[in-house]
Amino acid sequence: QVQLVESGGGLVQPGGSLRLSCTASRISFSIYTMSWYRQAPGKQRELVAAITSGGGPNYADSVKGRFTISRDNAKNTVDLQMNSLKPEDTAVYYCNARWARADPWWGQGTQVTVSS
Repeated sequence: QVQLVESGGGLVQPGGSLRLSCTASRISFSIYTMSWYRQAPGKQRELVAAITSGGGPNYADSVKGRFTISRDNAKNTVDLQMNSLKPEDTAVYYCNARWARADPWWGQGTQVTVSS
């Protein structure tokens, strides 16, 4: 059974930074596109950032210039560095692993709260 375990969430003040990490196990990590999604209360889950097996990143317009996604294929990890956080970034953040047309794998989520 594939496992994706997120860590690094928490409470931060507006303008602050957090780094989320997702560790994958029982997976051929290097071939997967890895993504971070988020879901705020009462809203649909949305894509925040993705990084392909080749390392090419993509970002939602709302986080461009503030968030950076990176991966370490040797450690089976994908990180999301979040800077200049805003209250509207408050959400549960989920790690996602996707390969070809197979069903994607999801982590359990980690809460990020941006509040003063």
